Amino acid sequence: MVRRASQQKPGSGSIRKNLARYREKRDFNKTAEPRGGPSAAAKPEARGHTLAFVIQKHDATRLHYDFRLEWDGVLKSWAVAKGPSYFPGDKRLAVQVEDHPLEYGGFEGIIPKGEYGGGTVMLWDRGSWEPLGDASEGLAKGNLKFTLHGKKLHGKWALIRMGGRAASEAKPNWLLIKEHDQYEQAEKDPSILEDAPDSVTTGRDLKAIAAQEDRVWHSREANGEAAKGSGRGKARTKTNAAKRRRKGEPIATKALARLPRETMPAFVQPQLASLTAAAPEGDGWLHELKLDGYRMQAHIRRAKAGPEVKLLTRKGLDWTHRMADIAAELKELPVEAAILDGEVVALTPSGASSFQLLQQAFHEERRQPLYYFVFDLLHLNGHSLRGEPLTARKAMLAQLLGESNGEDDEWFVRLSEHLEEDGGRVFAHACRLGLEGIVSKRADAPYSSARGGSWLKIKCGMRQEFVIGGFTLPSDGGRGIGALLLGYYEGKKLIYAGRTGTGFTQAARRAMRERLEKLRRSGPAFDAVPAEAARGVRWVTPGVVTEVAFATWTADHLVRQASFKGVRDDKPAADVVRETEEPVPKTPQKAKSAAKHSSAPVKQKAVAGKRAPAQTHAYEIRLTHPDKELDAESHLTKQELADYYLAIAQYMLPYIAGRPLSLVRCPDGSGHPCFFQKHVTAGMPDGIEGTKIAERGGGKAEEYITLSTPEALAGLAQMGVMEIHPWGSRNDAVEKPDHLIFDLDPGEGITWRVLASAAEEVRAKLKRYGLTSFVKLTGGKGLHVVAPLTPKEKWPAVKEFARRIALEIEAAHPELYLTKMTRAARRGRIFLDYLRNDRGSTAVAPYSPRARSGAPAAMPLAWKELSEGKMPVFRVHDFKEWSSRLRRDPWKAMAAVRQSLPEPG
Repeated sequence: MVRRASQQKPGSGSIRKNLARYREKRDFNKTAEPRGGPSAAAKPEARGHTLAFVIQKHDATRLHYDFRLEWDGVLKSWAVAKGPSYFPGDKRLAVQVEDHPLEYGGFEGIIPKGEYGGGTVMLWDRGSWEPLGDASEGLAKGNLKFTLHGKKLHGKWALIRMGGRAASEAKPNWLLIKEHDQYEQAEKDPSILEDAPDSVTTGRDLKAIAAQEDRVWHSREANGEAAKGSGRGKARTKTNAAKRRRKGEPIATKALARLPRETMPAFVQPQLASLTAAAPEGDGWLHELKLDGYRMQAHIRRAKAGPEVKLLTRKGLDWTHRMADIAAELKELPVEAAILDGEVVALTPSGASSFQLLQQAFHEERRQPLYYFVFDLLHLNGHSLRGEPLTARKAMLAQLLGESNGEDDEWFVRLSEHLEEDGGRVFAHACRLGLEGIVSKRADAPYSSARGGSWLKIKCGMRQEFVIGGFTLPSDGGRGIGALLLGYYEGKKLIYAGRTGTGFTQAARRAMRERLEKLRRSGPAFDAVPAEAARGVRWVTPGVVTEVAFATWTADHLVRQASFKGVRDDKPAADVVRETEEPVPKTPQKAKSAAKHSSAPVKQKAVAGKRAPAQTHAYEIRLTHPDKELDAESHLTKQELADYYLAIAQYMLPYIAGRPLSLVRCPDGSGHPCFFQKHVTAGMPDGIEGTKIAERGGGKAEEYITLSTPEALAGLAQMGVMEIHPWGSRNDAVEKPDHLIFDLDPGEGITWRVLASAAEEVRAKLKRYGLTSFVKLTGGKGLHVVAPLTPKEKWPAVKEFARRIALEIEAAHPELYLTKMTRAARRGRIFLDYLRNDRGSTAVAPYSPRARSGAPAAMPLAWKELSEGKMPVFRVHDFKEWSSRLRRDPWKAMAAVRQSLPEPG
């Protein structure tokens, strides 16, 4: 930072002179703007040798940005109509206006209408600046170059005064220009004005500022804050601080007496979560949102000189100096000694944690608020809490942290709250909101410094850390990196896992290049690298860990569609291994009662966004336009349909593999024209096979579509297949059906209860003939009742038996059933369709999507589910929400059933 000795200390006379124009334009009896004076100008000396800068978003006659640099005891000021831009090609007009007092650096509020500059003022950015050269000379000559260290603006900038008449006007015109450096952005990159539109101190937008009760300006002593660094907490006024005082209460000594005493540990090895494919079932679990940040352990000790705080990473590194605001709030907690466990995050304006913003805060020096979400209490006032149940630890933690008044909670230290609802439902909701996933914790479990089954992490998409083993250069000849080569360790071997070239900002590409160039080596550190992947690579010594999101693992054990998320300086390279899913443990009975004593349900904000992909598997599925939307209501994409087919394959294949199939193809989605396809054609996806079947009446054999593998099933997504209809017989016995099926199609006016009762009646009828049957939702309005058969009888016999059953039911209740497709007679009746038991006829497969609005799925049901109050709906979009039911397959017993049609008579 520049030393203040480079500028002369301003005297009171020079300050009055500099502020004369400012004061002439304002009536301080009407506006609460600061008058300014020598006392204010002297304050900067006391706060250190830095110069403040501030940018205020000003909605006056027209919206503009007031750019202010501290110099000579005042804020030199320019009105920038379009605001600053990180793209060096944007030369933004900056009209120089009167100098402002230093106190103005804290102005956020309303200038009364009718007064000079009347309108809403937002504190958009603040920080410190340093001139590159002599600032006084630069201002005089009209060529001022400087570096900004703000929360939103960083790097080198220039103010260039325009020549000609513009230079001699009362308000000279300048140009604000971004200089070339690692912070610059391309023209097509999102604007910082759009990315970060709200207040740097309060997070409010202009409307919220105008509506706030404290909207009239008050001094926040912002000069000191600008130099001290980030934090929204320091911007609170004394009045607001009183309103927002934390209600934390100390834990009574009596409550701790029974707990084991211990000397406060220097560090506790953190408990880690095991990766699983699905959320655990049962009542004995607490579910927290999975945060996208850095694990952090807080140590608080109250010494004679005052409270001391340390913030330690998961490896015990002291990062306290990087999170001063959090440390300051931790000092206020009512404890003598404590160890807290939690996650430090940066939040988007909507309240979701963002690892990219966190990276900017730590590595790109973008000064923005950081928040510490605390989820565990390990030590308190000389007692170990680690042997206590999680519910007890969290209850004490909630008491210590308390809560703040007001709707807009701005505390830097917050309780990571939890939900006790069904884990699958919580997980599905988190994924719909575009979050990373959830962490499920056993309610009755002690804290264990290891990875085990009492903490489980369930991710919405695939994401993990990798070690960087090399990089390529950009194809456009830029100064950054093109792609990173990724790996993980198996023992001492570094295994190549693919590459990522997306997800970087221009600044991140250049910063990564600068970092990796220092680690260059002559050859690869990977155990083996494919020749095509090694072309043009610059190899590096493995030491930098990066976090990457990706779609799936390929059959060659490489990541597919990988995207860079950030650097993990908190994790050693040697610890990076390939994450594998553990089986989901069952909930012990004793956990069910313990879960009832937890703290309040979660209130943490979340942001809705693009849904993460469903569970994926190690298959390489070739998709064109994977983001193409196939259903307007649920926004199901082609990629998500493929992911669903992969996830459901082991459950659907027993009902469709080795059978002729008819496919409903919807190339443009469910709301557009669709068509049936049953014959093999050129260009089919890998794994699609053909089975030759003679046409009815002995015609020429045609090749019908069939398949038998998960990869082939997922490949149907490339064809836009939104329904799968198998024959009732197998390829190797195509003339002998192996099940009997009745389609109950309700007419208008038929309720779910009536339809369910009708299915039970068909079941009872079949039972009288000695046949066990099963039921499924069609994914439309109806139900299918299915009776498995040993494939002995041919199609005509099976069809005739089905016809007889249907006619008997119709004859018994003609007011409710009909067996002929007469639309005029359908109202208030159920069409009992037996014609699906004919050669060449098909019925929708269990778990198949339907080409209907919302993309529902056909679903096997247990008979007892028919007694529910309304028809259940299972949408492909909601797969994560209902996937847990697959463990209790109601059709599981079907494969063991051995039965045939009864003898005639």
